Amino acid sequence: MHFEILIEDLSGKTALDILIPKVIRTDDTFRVISYRGIGHIPKDLQSQTDAQARILLDRLPSLFKGYGKTYSSNPAKQHTALLVVCDLDKKCLKTFRQELLAILNECNPEIETRFCIAVEEGESWFLGDLAAIRKAYPDAKSSLLNRYQNDSICDTWEFLADAIYPGGSIKLKERGYQAVGKEKSEWAERITPNMDINNNKSPSFCYFRDKIRKLI
Repeated sequence: MHFEILIEDLSGKTALDILIPKVIRTDDTFRVISYRGIGHIPKDLQSQTDAQARILLDRLPSLFKGYGKTYSSNPAKQHTALLVVCDLDKKCLKTFRQELLAILNECNPEIETRFCIAVEEGESWFLGDLAAIRKAYPDAKSSLLNRYQNDSICDTWEFLADAIYPGGSIKLKERGYQAVGKEKSEWAERITPNMDINNNKSPSFCYFRDKIRKLI
């Protein structure tokens, strides 16, 4: 199998580049393509969006159509799957999934396509493996980590920052948006190699992992 994986940010790509080889077989292949934010589902699916902006949901109809053209008569489509990975944030999971499926049905990319949504944010997948966090950050605040409820809506990245970043999320936010993004990528680089994918307690991570395994 070959997997094309679309994700909304660079830190997510950093994590998936490390995680995916733990899930797939040695003869399977993958490519993770990152965007510069999640954006919004266009109201008019026929409208053209700025390709240079690289905002995931804004580009999704065009991306689906592009994959459709590429694989419509390509034998490789029998062994190719497309995964769209994005954060739920504060949205309703049921409604958001229905909106994504509506785009898929409208655009019909003609290859197996799955949506995998991190609840609430990608950092919830790290928090599903507290041992991996503690190994990467031995000084992490265990009293705080132990209070985390998996896949809860709790400002997830801020929660993780409060547990492992000096001064917590408030200090990190003071450094600005770019510093936050850089720090998230560092979390991915340090935590993800330690993760045990078979014992992660995040339901949304397990959904992602199991979707890949079922496709294989």
